[in-house]
Amino acid sequence: MAKKRRGSVVVAGVATGLIGAGLALSAGAADASDGVAAWSSVPPVSDVRGVTAPDVLSPGLTEHPAAQGSLKLENPTAQVPYYGYLGDGTLLPDPAVKQAPGVKIEASKTEPDKNTYLRLPGLHGADPAYPYGTHFLFQGHEGGEAGYITRVNLDADQAHRVTLLATKETDGTDIPAIDGSTWDPWAQRLLFTSEEGSQGAVLQATPDIAAKVQDISWVTGRAGYEGIQNDSAGNLWMVEDSGGTTVATKAKVPNSFVYRLIPYDKHDLTKGGRLQALQVVSRRSGSPVTYQGVDAAHPTGGAFTDDEKDLTNYGPALSTHWVTVHDTRTDTSGKAFDANALAKAAKATPFKRPENGQFRPGTDFREFYFDATGDTDTTSTANSGYGGWGTLYKLTQGDPRSDDGRLTVFYTGDKAHTGLDNVTFLDRTHVAFVEDAGDTLHAQRGALDSGYVFATTTDYSRGAQPVRFLAEGRDPSATLDGMLSSVNGGIQNDGDNEITGIHASDGDPSTHGILGAKVPTLFRGGWRLFWTQQHGDNTTWEITPAGR
Repeated sequence: MAKKRRGSVVVAGVATGLIGAGLALSAGAADASDGVAAWSSVPPVSDVRGVTAPDVLSPGLTEHPAAQGSLKLENPTAQVPYYGYLGDGTLLPDPAVKQAPGVKIEASKTEPDKNTYLRLPGLHGADPAYPYGTHFLFQGHEGGEAGYITRVNLDADQAHRVTLLATKETDGTDIPAIDGSTWDPWAQRLLFTSEEGSQGAVLQATPDIAAKVQDISWVTGRAGYEGIQNDSAGNLWMVEDSGGTTVATKAKVPNSFVYRLIPYDKHDLTKGGRLQALQVVSRRSGSPVTYQGVDAAHPTGGAFTDDEKDLTNYGPALSTHWVTVHDTRTDTSGKAFDANALAKAAKATPFKRPENGQFRPGTDFREFYFDATGDTDTTSTANSGYGGWGTLYKLTQGDPRSDDGRLTVFYTGDKAHTGLDNVTFLDRTHVAFVEDAGDTLHAQRGALDSGYVFATTTDYSRGAQPVRFLAEGRDPSATLDGMLSSVNGGIQNDGDNEITGIHASDGDPSTHGILGAKVPTLFRGGWRLFWTQQHGDNTTWEITPAGR
């Protein structure tokens, strides 16, 4: 998720005792077992300030809470006592505390982010006598003053439901705010990303309690990393979200890159590797499309060039190359480096805030879909023709290890479909992208965030639109936070809920289970679907067919 101040969040324990309570949020006769192609659209939830609203799912689907922000950790600390709230205030605003800048009238919310589902035997928790089962959901936390890693024990009762895995790296450094996550089956480590710009990082962690967490930024570099994904060769693909300079009216200069790390030993990432960044070739000049800084001679940078128009609109495929930006065999210092700066120097191609990507199943890792979020503002002068509404891309290569490929625009956003962020494939030809549009855009368009299903077989240049399978509402805590954000300088928490952590997986921890290796059979054969409703109550949901 992009770090955008949208308003504020609160803490809310409205759902204490929530675990195990099913919540049906849609009606209809459709049978979800018919497959994703049978899902139908629902209308968006209107943004009416001060009004709460439930989520709405496609007919035949329902959702159940896997964990909620006010759920007490089984091994709490004074700083981190709950799944989604810190211990620096009350769970709801304290009327005895006068709101003022720098004063916390409620606890800070930590925003559990990208989900990673795994089936792992032999894991432990705080209670040595308790059987924790084999089904687990891992998250890093993005908001608040403390980053930490949690594990939702899906087979456990409420008292053992969420385990705090770590708040510190092995050297004693505080864990930073975490955004993305994945499981690397070769290294047998969870990988987490920190979307903190030049201070961003990739961390690896063991999956059990008292996790060993290590920053490997001397291998991956520092950048605003969010999405992270293995390919079948054991390489790591990382997507960066670093917003560029704002020019003209609310338009951001493209400033973020797509990276590929080729490790020297895929079983041990600390042995180093070669970091590459994606370069796109201009169909007009034949030269690489590169970063353009903002100065007197270029007041709008690369935000309004012909190449940017080609990059963000339907048209012919563009040639791509991977260019090396860093090599640990050349730089033996063992120190972290600025990957974004090196990508610019290597003439890689910047995108307009890309955030996440995933390989399409059944393509032998030859097709990689990723998004660029755009400017998330209806007043952006880049909206018309220059990617302000955001763009979905398909990168095609002959092999995931190839240095050359072709980039095509899969979908161009519009006012109703923008701020697209997290992604997951639901079957061979259907992919879900979900919005993180933000409070400003919610109010501008009068609608809250949505999740959409796109068909890879559809030509969206002809005017087709995706299926809205999830219309996110606004829970009571987020509603209250949004109101408090405009009072006396606001509060430290964000406002409206956002959709994050959309994740379909069968939990296979082997090399055969990396995302994209198998064709998902959603709701069958162990395939499960999760998402997190960030901010407000900070609820992580599992979507299932209604009645199951």
